[in-house]
Amino acid sequence: MTGPAGTRMGGDSRARLLPAGAEVVPGDVTVPESLASAVEGVDAVVLVLGSDGTGRAGAEAVDYGGVRNVLAALGGRPVRIVLMTAIGFTHRDTAYNRVSHAHDWKRRAERLVRASGQPYTIVRPGWFDYHTPAEQLPVMLQGDTRGSGTPADGVASRTLIARVLVDALGSEAALDPDPEGSVDAVRDAPTQPLAEEPARVLAELEAAASHAPVTQHDPLMRR
Repeated sequence: MTGPAGTRMGGDSRARLLPAGAEVVPGDVTVPESLASAVEGVDAVVLVLGSDGTGRAGAEAVDYGGVRNVLAALGGRPVRIVLMTAIGFTHRDTAYNRVSHAHDWKRRAERLVRASGQPYTIVRPGWFDYHTPAEQLPVMLQGDTRGSGTPADGVASRTLIARVLVDALGSEAALDPDPEGSVDAVRDAPTQPLAEEPARVLAELEAAASHAPVTQHDPLMRR
């Protein structure tokens, strides 16, 4: 998260890797009351939530619930958002998704961000750190067409992913050109119809839209 004091992020042991000017604010995305101080005064949020290994409950609470809770904590204040999800997540019939439902919850999280009215970018990276030394450049794709559920879908280094996420904050081209359009990406296959979603998920989608800012601000410029 970024704000007047510089860079801000939820506190953990990795905070020691941050530059000296960073402010660390403890918070837990699954505990809504812990987020007010974390988002106070910020003008951008980078969401890199992951629940891998925690099963269906973790996928709902973190991958989806964390995004819902951060959006609610912003209270409709216009804030630039970059959300990281995953490549291949619209392909629901994979062994991983059948067990965890993580991809289903990540798609619902994307829908919350699109419905929120906030200026946003969504990044769906390939498999972390499965790259070879020769694979150091980004390969940008549109449409979620790779669904093997293996590194064959795409790979990327964590360093490259981090660079793309941060660079997106200062890129007007990275913004969705139609923030009031569909809650799904225009090239996504209709594999998770809204009409079949649980009532509580639809209610939370409507709630996210009710927090939409009245006006949108210009994307952050590089500093």
